Amino acid sequence: MTSVNYDKIKGLIYTEKSNKILESGKYCLEVDKNCTKGEVKALVKSVFGVDAEKVNIINTAGKVKRFKGIIGTRKAYKKAIITVKKGQTINFQELK
Repeated sequence: MTSVNYDKIKGLIYTEKSNKILESGKYCLEVDKNCTKGEVKALVKSVFGVDAEKVNIINTAGKVKRFKGIIGTRKAYKKAIITVKKGQTINFQELK
């Protein structure tokens, strides 16, 4: 097992869809692009103190957008959907 690098968790992804799956014990986090499922599981255990049952990883591509005739792209990122054990929750307000 590798050492824990806390910088690999970028932040919480808070959207309408992620809010719906929150009720079933699933949390969406933005993670570093080089992060693996095992690293995410270890990070969640050490940072938040909860046991992750399952980790799903999604690589989202940057969306092409146009503004005033200039074409640009949004940033690409890696999203991790973490399913925690029943009865456990992550309280993000305590982390401030």
